[in-house]
Amino acid sequence: MGILNTLFGKENNREKKEAKVAPWIPLASVEQLEEIKEKSKVKPQAIFKHSTTCGISRMVMNRFNEAYDIPANSLDLHYLDLHNYRSVSNEASSIFGVIHESPQLLVIKNGEVVAHESHGAITQLDIKKYI
Repeated sequence: MGILNTLFGKENNREKKEAKVAPWIPLASVEQLEEIKEKSKVKPQAIFKHSTTCGISRMVMNRFNEAYDIPANSLDLHYLDLHNYRSVSNEASSIFGVIHESPQLLVIKNGEVVAHESHGAITQLDIKKYI
């Protein structure tokens, strides 16, 4: 049974890696969008729009978390739950002039979106270029 346990995960449970998680700041109000715009004049800001019921969105978020390697204090990373705060997403589209998609990542610097991607292209976006 040793081989079967190894193949089907019982042996691997002991060796599971702890999942990496990016330093998310919850985005839950329209008022925060103006704060993000102002803060972006001092430090780049990013908004990750996530659909909690979408498998693609979850996969992209997991990949993003795993690959996240931005030095601490060089970027504020905001998490927007689209199902709970759709009005915030709509207002972000209006303020920053980017058509809504999900999942979507916006990078904001000096009050403007300097980069944005959606779906799988999010993991290809080199955020460090904007820091």
